[in-house]
Amino acid sequence: MTKDMNLLSQYRGLRRENYVLCFGRLVTAMGSLIWPMLTMILSQKMGMGAEHIAWIIAAAGILSLPANLIGGRMADSFNKKMNIIYLDIVSVTCYLICAVIPLSGISIVLMFIASTSQNMEHPSYNALAADLTTTEDRERGYSLQYLGANLGFVISPMLAGYLFKDYLWLAFLISASAIASSAVLIFFQVKDITPVQDVGHNAQYQAERKGVGLAAVLRENRIIILYVLAISGYHATYQMYSYLMPLDLAKIHGDSGAVIFGSITSVNCVVVVLFTPLLTKMFQGLSDPVKTILGQTLLLAGFAVFLLFQGQIPFYYAAMTILTWGEIFSVLAENPYLTKRMPASHRGRINGLAAVVRIGIASVYQLVIGKVYETASSVAAWSTVLAIGGGFVLICIMLAVKDRKVYKNLY
Repeated sequence: MTKDMNLLSQYRGLRRENYVLCFGRLVTAMGSLIWPMLTMILSQKMGMGAEHIAWIIAAAGILSLPANLIGGRMADSFNKKMNIIYLDIVSVTCYLICAVIPLSGISIVLMFIASTSQNMEHPSYNALAADLTTTEDRERGYSLQYLGANLGFVISPMLAGYLFKDYLWLAFLISASAIASSAVLIFFQVKDITPVQDVGHNAQYQAERKGVGLAAVLRENRIIILYVLAISGYHATYQMYSYLMPLDLAKIHGDSGAVIFGSITSVNCVVVVLFTPLLTKMFQGLSDPVKTILGQTLLLAGFAVFLLFQGQIPFYYAAMTILTWGEIFSVLAENPYLTKRMPASHRGRINGLAAVVRIGIASVYQLVIGKVYETASSVAAWSTVLAIGGGFVLICIMLAVKDRKVYKNLY
């Protein structure tokens, strides 16, 4: 008990607003019942094949690219708190409509609008979290947000699995209610959003560059482009967890596949809750690029276990535990990396650009894997994922070497 409390005590001393944002993410995550089940909704409820699903998700991702750029610009130009509120209202409205109409193509469009709105608010969320913390506290602040979100996710996937068959409308309603509750909480409780004035020697790369375009800043920080490519590769690989896994589970276990997928997703969240404080504490001295390497490598190891032991349910949970360790390392690295190396005035735009690159790569990646799955086999699809993922590990290693030379004050 004392050890657990010592791990949690590392989150003390942050500004009050950090804890409110953490609780807001927890509440929203508790109602996130729809997106984890998207592949199963399209396949089992609407009868679509793997390649068709890949095209729909990829098309929606490509259409959301301008929205993510707009979200980044909004974060740098307007009140970040109110950006979150307004975009939450859009998501709530879409899910409420989905709850009262029959499942159809209109429902899918509304789901993607809701999802895009949630993606658009991420640059504001991430930039606001950076504004509220010093460089030294940045990793703890993002770790706290991540921990809060996953505390909420512990229950929601399992609940989604049970509602999926006969009460999908209720899942939409719960999602709308949770996002609305989070918006109300943030509106009334996040009062001071004045950025922290960070003057430490390792904050020199964050000096504001107002009036300078993002392209000019990136020309001076070309390694950021390499990092965006590396982390986009991670996210493109990670999405196979919510794409290939459900397809395989439905094929192998039939109607029980949704419940199994919901349960292993809950395990993902439990592992995050148990290990995020521990890994944050144990590896706080590890550089962000090295954490990125560990994240990508462990993700591939988890997928390899899933592939090798398909049909053996206990190994699904082992695979999920391993890939979740990788997820934790990647999350601990991603936002701190960008915010420590970019001017504070450009945090929203770099987050928006990173989202665009991530979606673009993920869309192409998913189309390729969907085609392989449909025309060859599940084994061929997973083997392709592991091969491409290995290439992204090499990019991460290149990044780690170059970053130490370019940003010497951070080491």
